[in-house]
Amino acid sequence: MPKMKTRKAAAKRFKQTGTGKFLHNCANGRHILTKKSSSRKRRLGRDAAVRSSEMARVKASLPYGL
Repeated sequence: MPKMKTRKAAAKRFKQTGTGKFLHNCANGRHILTKKSSSRKRRLGRDAAVRSSEMARVKASLPYGL
């Protein structure tokens, strides 16, 4: 069998932790920031873990990890 290809769009959007979990950037933190509270903007700036229900899709897109 040939090697499986990595989905490059997914490779650019996710980071892998040392334990094998994946992190992603939060949505809604780029523009229209005046109406958002400081704590919300601070939270949106951090990376969030990918939910367990989405892990199968992420792992299929990144067959060899990152």
